[in-house]
Amino acid sequence: MGTDLYRVKQSKYQSVIDYLRNAIESGVFQSGDKLPSIRQLSEQLSVSKNTVIRAYQELEAIGVLEAVSKSGYRVLATIEEKIETVAPSEVDLLGVCKEILSYPDYKELLPTGSAHPCIEAPAIRSLYAEIGRQSRQQANILSHYQLPPGEPLLVKQLAKLTQELGTPAPISELLVTHGAQQAISLALRATTQPGDIIAVESPCYFGTLLLLESLGLQAVEIPSCPRDGIKINALKEAIARWDIRAIIVTPNFANPTGSLMPLNARRDILTTPSTIPIIEDDVFGSLSYQPQLPSIRSLDTEQRVIYVNSLSKNLDSRLRIGWMLAGQYRQTIEKLLLCDNMGSLNLMQSAVGTFLSSGKYKAHLTRMTRVYQSNVKQFLTQFHQSASQYPKLKGRYRVVPVSGSFLLWIQLPEQTDCFALYRECKANKVSILPGSVFGTSGQYQHYFRISVANLSLYLNWKEGVELLVKLVAQHVEA
Repeated sequence: MGTDLYRVKQSKYQSVIDYLRNAIESGVFQSGDKLPSIRQLSEQLSVSKNTVIRAYQELEAIGVLEAVSKSGYRVLATIEEKIETVAPSEVDLLGVCKEILSYPDYKELLPTGSAHPCIEAPAIRSLYAEIGRQSRQQANILSHYQLPPGEPLLVKQLAKLTQELGTPAPISELLVTHGAQQAISLALRATTQPGDIIAVESPCYFGTLLLLESLGLQAVEIPSCPRDGIKINALKEAIARWDIRAIIVTPNFANPTGSLMPLNARRDILTTPSTIPIIEDDVFGSLSYQPQLPSIRSLDTEQRVIYVNSLSKNLDSRLRIGWMLAGQYRQTIEKLLLCDNMGSLNLMQSAVGTFLSSGKYKAHLTRMTRVYQSNVKQFLTQFHQSASQYPKLKGRYRVVPVSGSFLLWIQLPEQTDCFALYRECKANKVSILPGSVFGTSGQYQHYFRISVANLSLYLNWKEGVELLVKLVAQHVEA
């Protein structure tokens, strides 16, 4: 989708929000500065006063601005931090990840630790009904392996979904995988050797770091902006300094920050040496609150981008249905895929292919995106309201607004130990994910990640947020 069309489709109040965010991030308005009055901004931007009011209210709800009695709005003070590029290093996260990924055997008060989607939806019930039908049908046919690229109907439907996301998806390039994790693993195995250096955005999804650990690869962590994603200049500096053999990037709503790479950065990353393959992870791309930007793959003219996607974040993580556009690496990757699996999950692939062809998926995606957007707004409103009860928290935490998915990245003062916070939260039946698992050098010890996917399913979630903030305040004050 072109950038002009992208701008046209934005709502007016969203354009005002973007204007204010850019002004704040560029330093035009700084922490504590008073913002233009509603009338002044309305005249300046040629929009209605109600549009400006809506924009100010949205930014207040997510903690960017604060209303001052009889004085309008001002920029809320936030903590800033400079993150440096971390030199290539081996990854060693397995032990701590096994601890935090263990599933509790009790009902949580606030289940915000795991990034699993909400499955309380009519389409999910239809999906599992289809899995049941396929199970009964397959009981009456001869057993066989489902060889790569995958079940034909599923391959066709996944190509269609990818095309609707703005990425040309030749069926001849598409391979069905056991989730996005296997797809990234296959891409790395096809393009690198043990000991090679891989560039990843920092903070980085812990599953990717674990994958590098298992393959004997080194990670060079490239600083990223919580709003705009990986810093392209820092990436280019790292490429000039080290022999980087592959780049892994999530342009749409990276895990954990929720960052969205701007269009100019998507183009700029393709100006890095064409000998370096780019693995584009797009598992959250379909959960955008606004029109999608073009994928890096769709901008690629040199066939160097390996595109990866999955149904784990927008249907059900238990399906383990992923896919990739392997491009020039398809032959190598298909061979690896066949040797790894000797065939795919016939039942799941045929059931999901039939479900996708029913037309229910698109309506489900629209519905869940609205749910996640509402959950983000409600969580942030409650979090900021609860935090206002603790004077020592004011200006000492930062939550970057997101424009898609259901993840939030929360920064606390540098001396805060969020792994200790995680353990205390767990003891109180509140789940968070400590930031320490999103880096290899402990640089995110004072961050934690929240998932609001299932927030609306818990009647007492506000009490859970209040308890979370109370625990945060105790650790910040410690």
